[in-house]
Amino acid sequence: MVVKLGKDDPRRITHSLKFGFALVLISILQYFRPSFYVLGDNIIWAVITVILVLEFSVGATLGKGLNRVLATTFAGGLAVALREIASFFGDKGKLVMITVSDLHNQIASNVVKIADFLEGFRDEYFNNLGKTAEAEDDKSFLHRYESILSSKTNEETMAVLARWEPRHGRFRFRHPWKQYLKIGNQIRLCAYKIKALSVFLSRSDQTPYEIRSGIEEPCANIIMESGKALKESSLMLKQFAKAGMPNPHVANAKNAAESLKSVLRRNPWEGADHLQIIPAATVASLLIDIVFCVEKICEAVEELANLANFELSEVLHRGTVQPIPDTDAAVHVITIAE
Repeated sequence: MVVKLGKDDPRRITHSLKFGFALVLISILQYFRPSFYVLGDNIIWAVITVILVLEFSVGATLGKGLNRVLATTFAGGLAVALREIASFFGDKGKLVMITVSDLHNQIASNVVKIADFLEGFRDEYFNNLGKTAEAEDDKSFLHRYESILSSKTNEETMAVLARWEPRHGRFRFRHPWKQYLKIGNQIRLCAYKIKALSVFLSRSDQTPYEIRSGIEEPCANIIMESGKALKESSLMLKQFAKAGMPNPHVANAKNAAESLKSVLRRNPWEGADHLQIIPAATVASLLIDIVFCVEKICEAVEELANLANFELSEVLHRGTVQPIPDTDAAVHVITIAE
């Protein structure tokens, strides 16, 4: 059949070879990181274009290719026009448009979700009054972080789409969209620590309060300062503002982590059952790791603020520094009193 087909119309054999070769070449692009990161999942449209455009003759191929270029250009112009029309209808019109601020808002929201979980964890884990009916009903903080764990694909898609959006509002040309992906990666690393921490929260009843209270003060300080640091970074994103000095709550969280390490070295549970000590010690270790994650998130947000030229704000990072001596060692802990 192949020989007969080749004799009847040799162009079919030639066209099949060209078609297959073209598909192989365009499919290889998805395995190269630069092209995949620029186009993302949209690279499949290149394969579809080859299928739709390639014809037997050069003229037919050029004709179909030109039609596709014109159609794509018209569709892009129509999208820009729709956005401009929607802007006349205020916020209601903007709801039907995909704007470049989606990624910006999602990152800011994810930062707050981490802070909210930490605050909820502190109230639940170190609670000596038992679980009331009201506390059982208010468990929303337990699951807020879960959406962060699966946000990678969505963030990458929004970053790709954002690069094609026209300049508007505070989002200029060459806005550092890749930095949002970096922040998102750091947030997910923190969310994985949060997921491990949530396991011990569900088993907190198995650890006596006397064991948990041994590390309550430094852990509460870590959670409080980490939450403030994250919310301040989220505020920077929402207000497009940057501070004139490093985030002081990060320094406080790191100092609280050092205090927790000092408490662990003194072993506040001497003589207690090791099976009861291990969960509390693991919680302390996870909180120390979370401080490192929070520091990386805040550094990435500050880097974005510099790359995107956020406006300088004197309102952020206000406080006073007070040295407090540590009785266990000849070091000083710095805290911020607001």
